[in-house]
Amino acid sequence: MLKFVDVKEVFAEIPDEITLAISISGCPIQCKGCHSRYLWEDVGEELTAEVLSAQLRKHFGVSCICFMGGDQSPEEVNRLAQWVKEHSTVNTAWYSGREKLPETIALENFDYVKLGRYDEERGPLNNPGTNQRLWKVTHANGSHTQTDITPRFWKK
Repeated sequence: MLKFVDVKEVFAEIPDEITLAISISGCPIQCKGCHSRYLWEDVGEELTAEVLSAQLRKHFGVSCICFMGGDQSPEEVNRLAQWVKEHSTVNTAWYSGREKLPETIALENFDYVKLGRYDEERGPLNNPGTNQRLWKVTHANGSHTQTDITPRFWKK
């Protein structure tokens, strides 16, 4: 069971999207220098399809839902993303601290996936030296292509 602590409309997490960022608690990765240490504990309200439905009604006009965490149960993130795909027109994203996508994740359920634990020495996505990567997933003819769009965060 996934729990969430807060929900915010944001404009910087996913390029060109008005994103509903859902902060999921119980993070097993616990990166050194983490700016969201409050998400390490297993606290908050259960994240269900009913909660997602209510949040989509409340935040009408968002173009993307981003699951911020959920690494303790990637199958549940996958299931919720699938529900969003089946019941709405918004895009889906997952911010994971994992180094690679678990085999249990179906790429057709996601439009964006961020991978990589936060490395304090290398910084976040807006640092050109970051180890983290944001991938845009393109769906066509039953296949999925991942394009690294991390450089979109870097100032030119």
